[in-house]
Amino acid sequence: MEAYLGVDVGSVTTKYAVLDKDNQLVTAVYVLTQGKPIEMVQYGLKQIQQQLPRDVDICGVATTGSARYLAGVILGADLVKNEITTHAVAALLRIPEVQTVLEIGGQDSKIIVVRDGVVTDFAMNTVCAAGTGSFLDHQAIRLNMNISEFSERALESKNAVHIAGRCTVFAESDMVHKQQMGYSIEDIIYGLCQALVRNYLNNVGLGKEIKPPIAFQGGVAFNKGIVKAFREELGTEIIVPPHHEVMGAIGAALLVHEEVAKSSLKTKFQGFRISDAKYHTSSFECKSCPNICEIARLSENGRVLAQWGGRCDLWERTPAKQ
Repeated sequence: MEAYLGVDVGSVTTKYAVLDKDNQLVTAVYVLTQGKPIEMVQYGLKQIQQQLPRDVDICGVATTGSARYLAGVILGADLVKNEITTHAVAALLRIPEVQTVLEIGGQDSKIIVVRDGVVTDFAMNTVCAAGTGSFLDHQAIRLNMNISEFSERALESKNAVHIAGRCTVFAESDMVHKQQMGYSIEDIIYGLCQALVRNYLNNVGLGKEIKPPIAFQGGVAFNKGIVKAFREELGTEIIVPPHHEVMGAIGAALLVHEEVAKSSLKTKFQGFRISDAKYHTSSFECKSCPNICEIARLSENGRVLAQWGGRCDLWERTPAKQ
């Protein structure tokens, strides 16, 4: 079976998606990165291998996400793309008429403006984690409930409490204050959802023309309270597409399929054997100029596979030394 693999390695989760030659999803894997991107890339690949038929032929691999270059080296990616492109492409596959894509992940969020099937504008919030998945997970744990219960309890709110959502620290202290005042947990949770949506629209969405149809992607789209708050704030339907949590990986697989079809390239995929390979990461300071850049290095069995991280491409273009 001809198949294409997309891998999205984020700061909180790592996602895999395999598409067939008709761009239908064959299987997907969603795991926590746990601060170990190399190990999780290997673990996810092993999970994918177990779920695929024996006769599968991976004809192309693409990576995306914050650790896309690292994952690309390990996997032997044919294509490395940013998250804006991959999420937009995946959204257009599921909702061809989409005009706005809202995406909230574990530690960042983004908005993508699409007109006539082309990305015309975008913005990202990578500085503050307010409203992202990790912050919501933290609040759920603080309230002694899992994130699914947190989501359901938000929908039970009858009169949402106003929560300061401009900052994670202020939001948490405001929640504690409202709890001490005796407000119900449901009203506090949904008030937080509303505050985080306002924060998103006032920061990431500032100055953007948000027109329907609107797709909501990323792991936070599991949270029904956030979906409801977006719907109320924007006054329109919010579409949560199937497999919204792995849309970045799906978009990466779509793009590499297109690239292979266009150029007939032979994949550089290293194969499923890399699940058991031993990798070593290190770093050093480059003293070639006054910038003193810190260069990251990836090695396998003492052989340097890749180096990156400088302000220029000196080490990226220097052949890996044995």
